[in-house]
Amino acid sequence: MKIAFPISEKSADTNIYDSFGRAPFYLIYNTNSKEVDYLDHRAVVAQGGAGIRAAQVLADNGVKAIITLQCGENAEKLLRNAEVLVYKAISGSVKQNIEAFINDQLNLLNEFKQKKHE
Repeated sequence: MKIAFPISEKSADTNIYDSFGRAPFYLIYNTNSKEVDYLDHRAVVAQGGAGIRAAQVLADNGVKAIITLQCGENAEKLLRNAEVLVYKAISGSVKQNIEAFINDQLNLLNEFKQKKHE
């Protein structure tokens, strides 16, 4: 299974980035092969919709679970429709979150940020 994490630098030792949609990179970890891949998030500079674009790219890459601290409701809807689960990250590194996921110690994220209307 492929799981993904928003990150600020290309390392499994880095902490989870605060915002799913605004992360500079995404780490994709394959729980079967133990392979790690990185995706650059080109949509980070977008005025709006960065989370939706990131969610679509990750779903298109076969990711079945996202582990993040927070996620917007529009990205969550896309992920839900693509049958991608969204888990609440624990404080710590990607490696620690991978271990927690494998040991079934993470909970599904149940609060999603609403889009701000200006």
